[in-house]
Amino acid sequence: MVSCDLDRLPETTFSDSAFWKTETDLRGANTRLYNQLGGYSHDTRSDELVRVSQDGISSGNWTVPSTSGSWSNPYKAIFTANNIIGKAVNAELSEAIINRWLAEAYFFRAYFYFDLVKKYGDVPLILKAIDDTNDELLYSARTPREEVIQQCYDDLDFAADWLPEIDELTGADWGRVSRSAAQALKVRVGLYEGTFSKYHNLGSNYQSHLQEAVSAAEAIITEDKHSLYPDFQNLFLFDGEGRQNKENIFVKVYGPNGEGTVTHNNSRQMENTVSVTRQMVDMFLYSDGLPMGKTTMRVSPETSFDDVFENRDPRLSMTVYKLGEEAYKGPYVPFENQHGYGYSLKKGFLVSEWETNSRETIDKMLIRYAEVLISYAEALYELNGSISDAQLDLTVNALRERVGFDARLTNAFVTGNNLSMLDEIRRERGIELLDEGFRYNDIIRWKIAEDVLPKAIIGAKYVESETSKARVDIDNRLTDANGMLDGEQAYDQVDMYVIEKAGDRNFDPQRDYLYPVPLNEISLSGGAVIQNPEWE
Repeated sequence: MVSCDLDRLPETTFSDSAFWKTETDLRGANTRLYNQLGGYSHDTRSDELVRVSQDGISSGNWTVPSTSGSWSNPYKAIFTANNIIGKAVNAELSEAIINRWLAEAYFFRAYFYFDLVKKYGDVPLILKAIDDTNDELLYSARTPREEVIQQCYDDLDFAADWLPEIDELTGADWGRVSRSAAQALKVRVGLYEGTFSKYHNLGSNYQSHLQEAVSAAEAIITEDKHSLYPDFQNLFLFDGEGRQNKENIFVKVYGPNGEGTVTHNNSRQMENTVSVTRQMVDMFLYSDGLPMGKTTMRVSPETSFDDVFENRDPRLSMTVYKLGEEAYKGPYVPFENQHGYGYSLKKGFLVSEWETNSRETIDKMLIRYAEVLISYAEALYELNGSISDAQLDLTVNALRERVGFDARLTNAFVTGNNLSMLDEIRRERGIELLDEGFRYNDIIRWKIAEDVLPKAIIGAKYVESETSKARVDIDNRLTDANGMLDGEQAYDQVDMYVIEKAGDRNFDPQRDYLYPVPLNEISLSGGAVIQNPEWE
């Protein structure tokens, strides 16, 4: 299974005779796990964001790799967690202290096993430390995903029981996992697996997974350690950092603690490499609370880049740049950056720090309270087939109220406008969590990827007088007066830039809902690990 990773064993095996004695040892061992957390990235696998070059997954042009960090990196972290779980019990410390640090390892083991299940489905479940390169566990077959997920729940229950409350994390401990982080991860796991099982007809009890999500979310809400940060625009900037922001549940700390020694270049990526698609822009509601196909408030035909911002959910103008708005190199001008010719990301973009230091230290929010709320709403509806107005006020409408969006989602509003409550909850999720790494996994678990991914990807509205980009340079990608390009209906407006044509995108529903297992893992397992369907 992980035979190709045997060179990692010394990294995760401390000298047992000199280690595993003090609380400092246990803390240090767990710190290795934080180093395995992903940092800032921008997911272009779906219809949410695009880069200059086409994404191999969204295009359907990916192949079976020989090796892949998507498989090996989570197992590296899992081996570290197992090593801690197996050996920390030997420390001459109280049970409470040992369990407090064991709880971190259990949290991360669940975190990384969940990551593997999302990508590969069934994966080898290894729960003990491995010191011997001949250990037969290294050649384990794949364990059914249901069993792996149940182990994640068990690990997170232990973690929630023994981790400190988030308000107890002071000083250098800020950024370590807390009780609410374990509960929130359980919300994420339960919602994902419940809906994946439901829509992919796995035959498991999807309701039990959804109930796990609901119960964990209700525990977080009831314990009242978290709340929404009042300023959405500044939530993703320095104002939103640290323990004073009660929306933070789990963050990857850069600095550390703001000292500038561990840095990233997120804003540079945003400015140069990715942009938001028109599909995502169109997802934002209008001021009357209605979507594009229902509202009478849409400006159409559009004659300016900024027409799309008129009468919209305020989060749209907090998420992407408007014409002339102060940006990295002065006022924003469409089509001037080679990043796909979509809408430039504003959410989380910090001009000043990059200009001054050519590096950034803003913490990365891995789990925030808004995710818990919108996941709670979705899990409730998927479990019960209904959601009360009071529950909507606690979740969806709280997110809207935070940004001054007065259009409430209610059962009467949905019925009166012939809307789908589930679609509106999903829409809210996409809007609130845009560019936070959820969209691809959401369309996978909802089993709508074969409908979403093969469609053309539309970029921004081209208006020659508003940009220095000459029409002749991009005319072969602009829609005609009927919204057509190369004989295909791309949009309903003229001069919309088509980033990727439908014919250049593909999704095979028999194959692409799971990643291919790397060939070396199959070979080195002696055939115990088998390939995912249609990837043979």
